[in-house]
Amino acid sequence: MQFVDQLGRNIEIELNAQLRIVSLVPSQTELLFDLDLGEAVVGITKFCIHPKEKVGQKEKIGGTKNLNIEKIRSLTPTLIIANKEENEKEQIEALAKDFPVWISDITDLHSALKMIAVVGEMTQKEKEAQKLSNNISKAFAYLAPLRETKTSAYFIWQNPFMVAGKNTFINDMLQKAGFKNCFENLNGHYPEISSQQLQKANPEVILLSSEPFPFKEKHVKDFKKICPTAKIMLVEGELFSWYGSRLLNSPVYFQKLAASLQS
Repeated sequence: MQFVDQLGRNIEIELNAQLRIVSLVPSQTELLFDLDLGEAVVGITKFCIHPKEKVGQKEKIGGTKNLNIEKIRSLTPTLIIANKEENEKEQIEALAKDFPVWISDITDLHSALKMIAVVGEMTQKEKEAQKLSNNISKAFAYLAPLRETKTSAYFIWQNPFMVAGKNTFINDMLQKAGFKNCFENLNGHYPEISSQQLQKANPEVILLSSEPFPFKEKHVKDFKKICPTAKIMLVEGELFSWYGSRLLNSPVYFQKLAASLQS
């Protein structure tokens, strides 16, 4: 049966064949397990850390951007699930010559929910995927964002400084939580900025993500020197950037952030 991925590519999947899935993206790996597809998953990346109690026994096929192509071939997957931003184009193209590779392209909640639906269709877990999607939608519908929008800068890297820019899933999550990204007009998804640019932007809130760079309390003082009036917060990066089943937990987390800023 033919399916269309989020880049508009057609892929052919044998629905009656035994599923052997290789997942190249952490958030989509967690989604597969939450759709009760754990037994069908034969390969994951070293960054696929959830669900913690189940991923340890799965074959690791390298990092998201440095895949072990030969190991993936040896697993004879019937489906590979990748992502445009997180995986390297050349490696995906190499795999697509021999295997069905479905590529997601997630920039907002809508595209994330569409991904969940199609993954459900490809794996014959339509009902489970629809239920999950509905629950995520309801959770966001009940989210009460900040009463007054606050300008923000969301940092993903320390040296050099890198922030979430426009057309990113993180940017959409920031908006839903009630933040105005003061760097959304810069070119690139994750532009590098200088301390001078940060000082000039003067955001009301600086959010330091736990991933991919693990910001800690010790970094807060450095940012305070640059923007002394800003509220600086360490935040759970997975709840801003993982676009699979972990989205169920994001609205409650955003609500707590809003409450702490409004108190």
